[in-house]
Amino acid sequence: MQMLYLIWILFVPLLAAGQHKEEQAVAAAVEVLRETLIDPTESSLLRIASPDLTYGHSGGLIEDRQAFIRALVSGESDFTAIRLSDQTIKVTGATAWVRHTLRGDTHNKGKAPGKVDLYVLLVFTKKGKEWILLARQAVKIP
Repeated sequence: MQMLYLIWILFVPLLAAGQHKEEQAVAAAVEVLRETLIDPTESSLLRIASPDLTYGHSGGLIEDRQAFIRALVSGESDFTAIRLSDQTIKVTGATAWVRHTLRGDTHNKGKAPGKVDLYVLLVFTKKGKEWILLARQAVKIP
């Protein structure tokens, strides 16, 4: 019993340290996504978005990877500033979910400058050593 307790005491901090490291890596991927949404290029979006991406907007529009990239690169969807707060990250194996509040400024094609206030859920998957976006769903803050 003492040996099991000793193994537990030695193993738990290592597990927690590994978890913390992965959470930091996911947080870094979120920051890359935030920066990419503000200044999108096709190549940067291809790197951060999974080929299987499903991207849900707060108004109900659902995009796949191709539509997501097209909308951002064309300026149809145009973020000029994004501020994130209240972020929570949970890593489970090669999958991670992130919840945060997104407040942003937009200037979507053909529309006057606007503001968005959203709750966002992101799902990332680990591909090699990189975390890439698999799914996103936003809802308007009531």
